[in-house]
Amino acid sequence: MTVGEYQNTLVVSTISVWEIAVKSSIGKLSLPLAVDEWFALAKTRPGIVIEPLDPLDTIASTQLPGEFHKDPADRMIVAIARRRDMELVTADHKILNYSYVKTVS
Repeated sequence: MTVGEYQNTLVVSTISVWEIAVKSSIGKLSLPLAVDEWFALAKTRPGIVIEPLDPLDTIASTQLPGEFHKDPADRMIVAIARRRDMELVTADHKILNYSYVKTVS
């Protein structure tokens, strides 16, 4: 998909799916279904695209400009948003305060 094709689409990083699965497995996130059932349902919703992890994003996550925290998942999510020139929807203050990525809180 090109950037223009992402209009009116919610792009969910594979890393975000992994974070949801981890938090669910350790009891920090309650889902209405088992995580695999939740994912199977979520990926069929209209307007949702699951963004696969690109090896270039993993590299870019180690080369982010300025000062940013060390959480590898957040770094990859930011790298994806920067590559796609997309606004990142987050409540994470560390990401919201990082001036090198567009955010929506």
